[in-house]
Amino acid sequence: MGRAFVAGLAVLAALTGCTVQPPDGEGKRRSPVHIERPGNTPAPDRTPAGGGDTPSAAPAPDDDKPAAPTPPRVLWSRGDTGRDVRELQARLRQVAWLFEGPTGTYGEQTERAVSGFQGKRGLPRTGKTDAVTWQRLVRMTREPGRWDLYLMGGQQADPPDARCRTGRVLCIDKTSRTLRWMIDGRTVSTMAVRFGSQGTPTREGVFSVYWKSRDHVSTLYDSPMPYAMFFSGGQAVHFSADFAARGYAGGSHGCVNVRDEPAIAELFAQVRNGDRVVVSW
Repeated sequence: MGRAFVAGLAVLAALTGCTVQPPDGEGKRRSPVHIERPGNTPAPDRTPAGGGDTPSAAPAPDDDKPAAPTPPRVLWSRGDTGRDVRELQARLRQVAWLFEGPTGTYGEQTERAVSGFQGKRGLPRTGKTDAVTWQRLVRMTREPGRWDLYLMGGQQADPPDARCRTGRVLCIDKTSRTLRWMIDGRTVSTMAVRFGSQGTPTREGVFSVYWKSRDHVSTLYDSPMPYAMFFSGGQAVHFSADFAARGYAGGSHGCVNVRDEPAIAELFAQVRNGDRVVVSW
């Protein structure tokens, strides 16, 4: 029976690719079976029980290295438009970094003003208004009012007075500070206007254009009144270089000032003596 068992084991070893290992030179018996891998593939490396080299791996991240600071979020930059840009420009005017507008368009002058403001306060001179720049500017300025935002015009006109909806009318609104040139209820053009100061207010009511004077000069104030269209005594709609330069920071002696010279030149060419003028709040 013992011989039969040994013979069977030899047959099994031959069939499975295994060989029986004899005792080693020191008389110790080895594992009875040694498995040979197909293609003589070596067994995977093992880490010695007492330590030793380990396979190379990606280095662990250095947690002690400080992360790069996140740049502040950009709120507005060149090419942006809108009410927020107007407020930015109005605040820059308060600290004497901008002298144009507000226009509501983030152009070259605004970019330069922002860059100068940033450099003066030790901020990166990007010319872009980021959150840090904006917070610094807000702390140094006051909230702009409506006519700070529209110092040089650009505001929307209110709906026209009911008396302006028929015929040919210069429809002048003191609330929105605008003039609509209207024909049979249709608005042909709209422009910003300025009125008289408290001591010399612009009269309200319904009038008619009674005299047009292209290159008029005031005999009372000795000041130019180009494209003048008189409608009530010495009060007229006319171009004002002062309004063009200073915006609503100034006022007239009762006339209706227009700051857009090309616009009033075109209006002057279209208006006729006898056309109505409606001035209302």
